[in-house]
Amino acid sequence: MVALVIALALFFDFTNGFHDTANAMATPIATGAIKPKTAVALAAVLNLVGAFLSTEVAKTVSGGIIREGSEGVQITPEIIFAGLMGAILWNMITWLKGLPSSSSHALFGGLIGAAIAGIGLHSINFESLMQKVILPAIFAPVIAGAVAYVCTRLAYALTSRHDPETGDKLTQKRGGFRTGQIFTSSLVALAHGTNDAQKTMGIITLVLIAAGTQPTGSGPQFWVIAACAFAIAIGTYAGGWRIIRTMGSGLTDVKPAQGFAAETSTASAILASSHLGFALSTTQVASGSVIGSGLGRKGTSVRWATAGKIAVGWLFTLPAAGIMGALTAWLVGTGVVGVVIAGAAGFASVLLMYFESRKSHVGHHNAVEVEEAGHAVRFQKKKAAAAARANKKRGGQK
Repeated sequence: MVALVIALALFFDFTNGFHDTANAMATPIATGAIKPKTAVALAAVLNLVGAFLSTEVAKTVSGGIIREGSEGVQITPEIIFAGLMGAILWNMITWLKGLPSSSSHALFGGLIGAAIAGIGLHSINFESLMQKVILPAIFAPVIAGAVAYVCTRLAYALTSRHDPETGDKLTQKRGGFRTGQIFTSSLVALAHGTNDAQKTMGIITLVLIAAGTQPTGSGPQFWVIAACAFAIAIGTYAGGWRIIRTMGSGLTDVKPAQGFAAETSTASAILASSHLGFALSTTQVASGSVIGSGLGRKGTSVRWATAGKIAVGWLFTLPAAGIMGALTAWLVGTGVVGVVIAGAAGFASVLLMYFESRKSHVGHHNAVEVEEAGHAVRFQKKKAAAAARANKKRGGQK
C-alpha cells in the first residue's frame, strides 16, 4: 500500500507539473518572447532545480495540516491514497476544461476530505490550515495583482516618450521587456519548483511516517526530493497547453511590458511564501498578476467572464476535491476490494478524460495565437501628431 501511494503521489506531481506550466510560461509565449516548445523545456529544467532549493513547504504538508504522531492521530496510507485520488481527479477535470485551478488546494482538499471521512474532524489542524493555506489563498493573489498593476503602470510611464513638437505620446517599441520576460518567466518557474514540488515531497514523507519507516516531524529524504523533482519536471515538459491558452490570451491581451510586470510580481510572491513555509497556490498568484497587469495597461481590458469562471474553480477546488477524497476514503475503508475498485475507477476516469481531450486537441501549435508584440498601445493621438508634423513641414517648405 505504501508503494502504491508513493506511485500515486508521483503521478499527482506529474499532473501538477503540466497543470501549472502556464503560471510561468503563458505570458512569454503569448508575447512571442519564447517559442512554445523552448518555454516548456526551460520551465521543466528550472522546476527541477527549484525542487532542490527548499523543503519548508514539504514540512508544512507532512506535519502541519494533518495531526499525526503520538499527540495526534495515526493517519494511514489508505487515507493518503484516497486524498491523492481526489486531488488527481480534480486536476484532470480542470485541465480538461482549461481552468487554471490550484493543484495545491486540490491536494489539501482531497487529504482533508479523506481524513475527515476516515478518521474524523479531530484529525485536521484547523489553525495551521487557516494560517498557511486559507489566508494566503485570499491575500496572495490580491497582493500580487496590486503589485502587477503598479509595476505595469510604472513600466509604461517610465518608457513613454513624447513628440518634441506637439507633446503628444507616441507609440514606442519596448523590445527590452520582451527580452526581460525570458528572465522573469524563468524566475517564476524556479520559484514554482521551490513551492509546488515540495507538496508531493510532504505527502510521501507523510506516508513514510504513517508506515513507521520515518520518525515524526522529520523532513523529506533525498530520494524523495529527487523523485518529486523529476516527476514535476517531466509533467511541466508535457505542456498543459489548454491552461496555457487560458492564461496567455483568455484573461487579457498580454504585451511584453505587462507580462514582465506580472511575472516579476508572481515570482516575488511565490519565493516569499516558500521561504515562510506557506503552501501557496501558485496558480492563483499567477492569475491575479495577469489580471492586475491587464488593469494597469491603458487600451486593454480584462475578460471578466473568464476571470469569473476561474474564480468559481478556485472556490470549488477545496470542497470538490474533498468530496472525492471522502468518497474514496469510504470505499477503501471496506478493505482490499475497495482499494482495487477505487484504483480501477480512478484509472478509468483519467483515461476517459484524456481521450475526451483528444477530440479537441490543444498543443503548442494552437495554444496561444502570438500577435505582433513589443509595441506600446497605439493611441489615436499618434495620428493627430503625425498630421501636425506633416502640416508644419509643408508650411516650412512654402
